[in-house]
This record gives sequence, structure tokens and C-alpha cells, in this order.
Amino acid sequence: MTQGPMPAGLPNMLRQHLRAAVAEMEREIRDQVPEYGAGGGYARRVERTVSDTVAFFVDSVDHPDADPRQLTDLYVRLGEQEARQGRSLDALQNAMRVSSQVACRRFIKDAYRLGWSRETLGRLTDSLFLLLARVADAAAQGYAREQGQLATERERRRDRLRDLLIAEPAPGREAIAELAVAARWELPKSIGLVALPSGAPAAARILPPAVLPDWDAPIPFLVVPDPDGPGQDRLWPALRRLGTAAIGPTVPIGRGAVSLRWARHALALAERGLLPGGAPIRCADHIATLATLAAEELVDATAADVLGPLLELPPARRQPLAETLLTYLRCGDNAVIAAERLHIHEQTVRYRLRRINELTGGRFTEPGGRLDVMLMLNWLVRTGRAERTA
Repeated sequence: MTQGPMPAGLPNMLRQHLRAAVAEMEREIRDQVPEYGAGGGYARRVERTVSDTVAFFVDSVDHPDADPRQLTDLYVRLGEQEARQGRSLDALQNAMRVSSQVACRRFIKDAYRLGWSRETLGRLTDSLFLLLARVADAAAQGYAREQGQLATERERRRDRLRDLLIAEPAPGREAIAELAVAARWELPKSIGLVALPSGAPAAARILPPAVLPDWDAPIPFLVVPDPDGPGQDRLWPALRRLGTAAIGPTVPIGRGAVSLRWARHALALAERGLLPGGAPIRCADHIATLATLAAEELVDATAADVLGPLLELPPARRQPLAETLLTYLRCGDNAVIAAERLHIHEQTVRYRLRRINELTGGRFTEPGGRLDVMLMLNWLVRTGRAERTA
């Protein structure tokens, strides 16, 4: 670690002052590095490491080819411990800086007192800084390696937690809470599942850290904590980058499978063109359509019983009548508002309503069964059946 032998007797002189130097370093570390000021087992371990470092440095003055691996392994373990405790390397680096300052002050003092040459002082300080650089690098390597392992383990736990949140039957809340703590995921009051189209580009997969994704599922999905809570506005631009996304209903912890099922149902409907695409689809905004099309087979089989004569019309006449009646019922039987939404004249709306009454004998205006009629009309218009030959 040095160029050529040091002056005779220098190592022994340094050893005589070793204990005093270590004691001074420990005092300065406690005074200047708050993390170690309170003492305790961790602080004592750092102090022992400083003592071992100084002892090795003194030995290396006498034996320049001394193997530093035992010392660097010690710093690797120290760096690993810092990572496991969730601390940065700042405190350790500050302790090393303080120690080097103490050593340099003592070197300078001894150089004046004992008449060391400038070359001897320079070589001592160079050797010290080379050693400190080596052990600092060892600590950084241990820290980075442990952080990588911790991150990998945390990701595995997050994956298990994600799968647990959509399991059916749902596990107990205690099991979910325990895994959430291990995964460092703050347990929310509610969750929402988001179904995504496959093949989302990697560059678009940057999401808030609390979101739990599964990109490898046949239909990729996200677990979003408290989707209706504050701060979630920044998630929606990310969803737009991922393509058409369907947002399931917000549900309590333990009912994630319900939210995911409806999100995937909405996504499938969007891919069929039965729900608007191009922007995130909220299931809560399309309850009637989702409910109707979830029972599409039943609706198709019973449509003739509910809609009757309307289905017997040719498509060119059936489609405007179905759209007009559906819009009219949605507008609370207000022809003026219905005309505005359909972009047609109010008299056109009234004419079509009279035609429907003639066809059905007024059955669609009766209070009973209006919900069934609206669901059937919604199905008729959404699926395009109003425009096709029955």
C-alpha cells in the first residue's frame, strides 16, 4: 500500500498511540454523527470496525503487502446491515470521514513533534486514503447487493400479495395484512382491479409504487389501492398510455376477484365495440350495459317477449325507434331533453313515441316493467341488433 519501506520504528510508534487514536475517533464519531450518538449495539459495532480498520492500517505500514480481504469482508457485512435496516450509507460514510480527519490531525501533529519528512507524511496519508477508499467500496458493494436481494424478495412478496387479493374464496384479512407488512405495502381500506389489453409496451408500465401489477397474466391487470381516494389522479394518465383499460368496481379487501371479474367483462365488451374504447372505462359508469350483457344469452332469448312488435320491424325503422325510446326513458320521459341528446327535432321524438305506442298499445309507458324495457333496449342498441335483421 506504500511505495518502499517506511522509516524504521514508525509502525511501533503508531502502535503506541493506537488506543488513544481509536478513543479519539470514537468520541468524534459520537459527537458528529447523530446516528451513533445514542450508543447501543449498532454504534458499538461501528466503533469496533473503526478500531479494526486503524489496527490494520498500522500493520500495513509495517507489512505493505498485508491482505485486506478480512477487513473488506467486514465492511461488506456492514453495508449489508445498513441496507437491511433501511438506512442509507450516509452515516457510515460520515463516520469514516470523521475517522480520517482525526488520523490526519494526529499524523500532522506527530510529523512536527518527531520531525518526519514531508515524504513520510504524504505517504502515510496516501496509504490511509487508499485504504478508506477500498473499504468504502466494499461497504457500497455489500449495500447494493443486499438491496438487490431485498428488492427481489419484496417483489416476490408483492406478487404473492397481489395473487392473494384476487383469490377466491378470499383468505382471512389477517393473512392479507401479515403479507402486506412483509411486502411493505400499506393495507388500504378498499381496492379496485384494472384489466388491461395484452402487449403493453415496457415504457408505458411506469406506475405508482403502491399499484400491484401482473403483466404476465393472460389478461394483464393491476391492483389499485383506494382507487377513489386522493392522489389517484396521476394513475389515469398512465392507464391511457397502456391502451383501453377497464376499471372494476371499488371493493373491500378480500373481494378483489369480484372487481377483476367485472373489469375483464368490461374490457371484453370494449374489444367487441359494445363499450367506448380509447380511454379508461369505469364499470361504475356502465352498470346497466354490463348487467344486461352479462346475461346476454337470457336477454336474447326473452327479447321478443318484452319488445314484441318493435323487433318485427325492418332494421331501418327499428333502429331509430329503439334509440328514441331508450333516450326518452333515460331522460325521465322528457321529449325536449331527449331531442337535444339525439340531435333531432322535438316533434320527431313525439312522432316516434306515438308510433311506438301504436305498435305496442302503450305498454312501454306503463310503470311496471320499465326497467326490463330499458335493459332490453340498451342491449338492442349496444349490440347493434337494432340495425340488423332479427
